[in-house]
Amino acid sequence: MNYMGGKKMKLTGEQQKKVESILSQMTLEEKIGQMNQESPSIVGGFDVPFSELIEMLTDGRLAQEEFERLMSTAKQDFHEEEIRAGLVGSVMGNDPRKANELQKIAVEETRLGIPLIIGFDVIHGLRSVFPIAIAEAGSFDDALFEETARMVAKESRAHGISWNFAPMIDVARDSRWGRVSEGPGEDTFLGSRFARAKIRGLQGDTSDTGNYVAACTKHYICYGACEGGRDYNTTSMSTSQLYNVYLPTFRAAMEEGAATVMAAFNDLNGVPCTVNEYLLRDVLKKELGLDGFVVSDANAIKECVIHGIAADDADAGVQAAIAGMDMDMGTHIYKDHLKAAVESGKVSMEVIDEAVRRILSVKVWLGLFEHPYVPEEVIEAYEKGIPAEHAALARKAAEESIVLLKNDGAVLPLDKSRRISLVGTLADSADEVTGAWAMGWKKEDCVTILDGFKNAGANVSYYPCGGPEGNLNEEELAAACKDGDVIVAIVGETTAMSGEASSKADITLPGRQREMLAKLIASGKPVVTVFMNGRPLALGWEAEHLPVMVEAWHLGIQMGNAVASVLYGEVAPSAKLSSSFPYVNGQCPLYYNHPSTGRPAGKSKFTSKYLDAPAEALFPFGYGLSYTTFAYSDLRVEEKKDCLEISVKIANTGERAGVEAAQLYMQDVTASLVRPVKELKGYKRVALEAGEEKEVSFVLAKKDMGFYDNAGNYRLEDGLFRICAGANSRDLLEEEITVRF
Repeated sequence: MNYMGGKKMKLTGEQQKKVESILSQMTLEEKIGQMNQESPSIVGGFDVPFSELIEMLTDGRLAQEEFERLMSTAKQDFHEEEIRAGLVGSVMGNDPRKANELQKIAVEETRLGIPLIIGFDVIHGLRSVFPIAIAEAGSFDDALFEETARMVAKESRAHGISWNFAPMIDVARDSRWGRVSEGPGEDTFLGSRFARAKIRGLQGDTSDTGNYVAACTKHYICYGACEGGRDYNTTSMSTSQLYNVYLPTFRAAMEEGAATVMAAFNDLNGVPCTVNEYLLRDVLKKELGLDGFVVSDANAIKECVIHGIAADDADAGVQAAIAGMDMDMGTHIYKDHLKAAVESGKVSMEVIDEAVRRILSVKVWLGLFEHPYVPEEVIEAYEKGIPAEHAALARKAAEESIVLLKNDGAVLPLDKSRRISLVGTLADSADEVTGAWAMGWKKEDCVTILDGFKNAGANVSYYPCGGPEGNLNEEELAAACKDGDVIVAIVGETTAMSGEASSKADITLPGRQREMLAKLIASGKPVVTVFMNGRPLALGWEAEHLPVMVEAWHLGIQMGNAVASVLYGEVAPSAKLSSSFPYVNGQCPLYYNHPSTGRPAGKSKFTSKYLDAPAEALFPFGYGLSYTTFAYSDLRVEEKKDCLEISVKIANTGERAGVEAAQLYMQDVTASLVRPVKELKGYKRVALEAGEEKEVSFVLAKKDMGFYDNAGNYRLEDGLFRICAGANSRDLLEEEITVRF
């Protein structure tokens, strides 16, 4: 599989021969072993699978320090004997020395010497943690997406990880779903560009085996459409919605050459993705052309019994294998039951051989047969700390991910001569900067917001006062109001309040944070509110009462430095929202590109709206301010044979330089299926000096102006199209054009 960015993965002739030679020598037990992934277990007075420890860590039941202590002192079972017997194809872990130990067993002590593929959830960085995906996507910067992924790949290989369970590319339109934090937001087009860039970064540099990993796109499919935003819940939708909204990010990833895919927990139209032959074989492998393999999510094959689609574990294993599930993550069902299923004729040897061929092919492409070990000098280098270039990139990514939502009175940027009262428990918590599904970081690498202010030379006094949990300290609150010239309040959610198994019915500010903000405002001092959170929050009250609002998300290890540099104006905010923010909880699910209705929201009662909430988002998709202002003019649309050529002028009408993420939208006004009110079709980051004007050009290929119908057929239909360009999905210039295909 000599991978080249943007091209399908293909094995060379010699690599294919190698795979077939190994396959021809394998026993049935060894083949099934390749389909089995193991996780280390803690053994002793209790037995907790590694996946359970990870869940405890990510949902807040286990502190990072306790996790590290437990892993360093407890006896762990890494299934060495099973590896030695050739019954394990993959393990999880992020310890390079342990990885070398296990690889040595696999390579030097097994009959065939097949190396392990070691996987880990490296969603937005390992030790060098970058912003959560929903934040980074808001940079609208494909080069940044690729650059951070490339650095993640190198750091992963340095820790013995050759397989990243990333990128997470679920389209997510409901902010109640906790895992909205892990993906690129609500828009299919942005998500597809994000997916392509991440695959290029993770897999593109094959010049050295230390530079790339096998990507594992997830979760296939429609996981982000779980009913009510409740994690693991059911999904049901038409073929057209599947193909137009949720499948394109995976199609983009497959076109870019993604090596593997992780199936989703949920059912789609009554059939769990784990055992869904239509989704895994017909769509993913045949239509989209996956060359590598599919792995289940943790325990998902076993959960098909609980779903009620399988009678028992053995039945679940049979259904999963036949459906095209190549590797079982952690249940032992394949290991325990597939041999009997093959011998009884329930599962054909062709099914087993195909799965193993796919797994071996990825291992060959990764160079694991030639380079199974992490060099000692690489391990020692990372033990000394994060390379400076990693920290610098983490800071750049964090700075580009901060969204300015409101700046009444031009309070920002701050003057360094003014005394700062920094308020909120989140402001000085290293545990909270990294966000959900970050598991390889070390506290000494994390820069809190208080640290960031100190590093910037601020005249700052810190008052914890209160946060997402616990009570308010009235004495500290009074002191904060009295002390500073400006109050900077850090509010939001803890890391454990978003991510997996962290769906919430109430996505307003938790705890007594609104009360705290109200008292800060009553002081009469200027108040700058910085939000730290993993999902779009319902901020109707905040938008009405707060003069300055900055969305900082969970930005990773350099969060504090990035926040300080943006608040002081050393870097102008340039990010936009990758997901819409509601006024109130009841607006969810909320997304800008909703289908047109026969009674669109209006003043009349008999239109599509709530009686007690606005019809639109508080802050729409693509929204974000800067320390300067931009004006759009002269939108022009010209039809060519195969495309539309579109241009618009953007002027910096303010007094300082800035970067604007210009956005292009399209509406198919009349079609054979109801279409969205608008769809993102392009974006470009444009740097403008004060007073400067530039013409920005887009090319919209006609082949990209169609849609899939309910038979899964792609349609290009002549008719009227509305082309829009502007600063966000709401504030747009428009031109209409009749297009013939």
